Amino acid sequence: MAARINTSLHNALSLLNAFNTPLNYKPFTCRNCFRFSKKLPYYSQSSSGKRALYCTYSSQESTVDGADTFVLTTPLYYVNAPPHMGSAYTTIAADSIARFQRLLGKKVIFITGTDEHGEKIATSAAANGRNPPEHCDIISQSYRTLWKDLDIAYDKFIRTTDPKHEAIVKEFYARVFANGDIYRADYEGLYCVNCEEYKDEKELLENNCCPVHQMPCVARKEDNYFFALSKYQKPLEDILAQNPRFVQPSYRLNEVQSWIKSGLRDFSISRALVDWGIPVPDDDKQTIYVWFDALLGYISALTEDNKQQNLETAVSLGWPASLHLIGKDILRFHAVYWPAMLMSAGLNLPKMVFGHGFLTKDGMKMGKSLGNTLEPFELVQKFGPDAVRYFFLREVEFGNDGDYSEDRFIKIVNAHLANTIGNLLNRTLGLLKKNCESTLVEDSTVAAEGVPLKDTVEKLVEKAQTNYENLSLSSACEAVLEIGNAGNTYMDQRAPWFLFKQGGVSAEEAAKDLVIILEVMRVIAVALSPIAPCLSLRIYSQLGYSVDQFNSITWSDTKWGGLKGGQVMEQASPVFARIELNPEKEEEEKKPKVGKKTGKVKVKVVEQTPTVAEA
Repeated sequence: MAARINTSLHNALSLLNAFNTPLNYKPFTCRNCFRFSKKLPYYSQSSSGKRALYCTYSSQESTVDGADTFVLTTPLYYVNAPPHMGSAYTTIAADSIARFQRLLGKKVIFITGTDEHGEKIATSAAANGRNPPEHCDIISQSYRTLWKDLDIAYDKFIRTTDPKHEAIVKEFYARVFANGDIYRADYEGLYCVNCEEYKDEKELLENNCCPVHQMPCVARKEDNYFFALSKYQKPLEDILAQNPRFVQPSYRLNEVQSWIKSGLRDFSISRALVDWGIPVPDDDKQTIYVWFDALLGYISALTEDNKQQNLETAVSLGWPASLHLIGKDILRFHAVYWPAMLMSAGLNLPKMVFGHGFLTKDGMKMGKSLGNTLEPFELVQKFGPDAVRYFFLREVEFGNDGDYSEDRFIKIVNAHLANTIGNLLNRTLGLLKKNCESTLVEDSTVAAEGVPLKDTVEKLVEKAQTNYENLSLSSACEAVLEIGNAGNTYMDQRAPWFLFKQGGVSAEEAAKDLVIILEVMRVIAVALSPIAPCLSLRIYSQLGYSVDQFNSITWSDTKWGGLKGGQVMEQASPVFARIELNPEKEEEEKKPKVGKKTGKVKVKVVEQTPTVAEA
């Protein structure tokens, strides 16, 4: 691809002015805020006589009203089509992280939303017989509906067609322009309409096909505005060297470093042939490139509705983000373009960009052409939000690619949620009702004195917390499941149903055992709540707590000792609907596999009754 630069005198002077610093000046990148400063840093003389280097910018830490704030974002999802399972997966993960951070007492600002400008949106709207605004309204609402179905508790939902967003984008553009990092030029190259970006020929497949969308790129020539990305090559290299945790997992960092090392090129930030977008300031014949627009949604989302919007106010309400959660296919935009744009505007960088993997189905990449797409609305309607959330967070090691198969899905959620967790609660409450009138005989702290299970649970809670903090969501699920396994083992070893039949001291010990097991269930309800909030609420409710009490729990409630003597438990009722295959499918599975057939699945509430010995 060849870019022919035809820069005006005014813009040329602007570019030269950007480097109007002393000849011996070396760009300074603050290790705390990761900003590239053209202002000279100041020095402080230490007692040892050495001079320490300090950033001249004022601190912009994420503190709102004095609270420790955790700001995380999903991508702003493109509204060319309804939400798919990949979008749902990112958002489920983000919601679980947000819920955990709230349990820690953080003021969480969880941002999601929709990206609604660009050529692909206009094309999709026309194909559906709509104008762009109508199309965006419908698809954006479908995201909100799905997030509700999946129990996504977001704090901010931003649409890039919101007026407040456009105001922030234009102000940001003006800052970058004033910094000398925007210039005008002719550009000719191969353009992927689906990616909405020009591609290097060396990265394309046969017949100039985009490696992401498998569609031929088209030759295009435009007069555009460009962002001087190449100017930030060294600052970006320094940032990644100083703070390797800026991009996670570590193998994603390696990808980003490789991109930067190969050399950064300026990129076009406007489109002359696209009408559906935010007009470039002072040039209404061009619209701002979709990524230079959409990335600003992470900042514009912080602003309040119906109030005067400006960049400084938005930043003061929570920027920088603690975590950008994205799919690996948009890593370059978030880990290369976005940091450079922020440095140009003099704003802090996000603290971490985490790029997770893709989802496949039955070992194959999903695609409409293959007829194997996984529709999130259908999945949650069939199995419920807890099952969907748990399976994808438990079975996919966060960061890597993961696979979905219906058989695996059913086996996992039945074994873990219905059996290990649900059946343990059901058995215990049944015995408590039969032998103790559903009332706890003493405090769980007293009941567990000298019982090793208490120490086991406490260690597993610490393990779960560490994994949540490290974004190892699968391992966090596993730690909580281990608590359930420990509770089941204790139940089987102690056999309280047998001790009750013996009477006397044995029956008293059995009553204490039930308190201990129910305390295990209470800890599970708290520790699992970021992953499966509805299931956790049902468990908590059966332990005699109100919805308000559940909504006010914190991570400190995982500490042993919450249940008190005299508390009355609710009547046992299955907290998770076991998924049953229909009889035809079960019979089919017993037959020799000749060909692949599809069987229907139904969700059936199976009464989880005690064993014969327990009864």
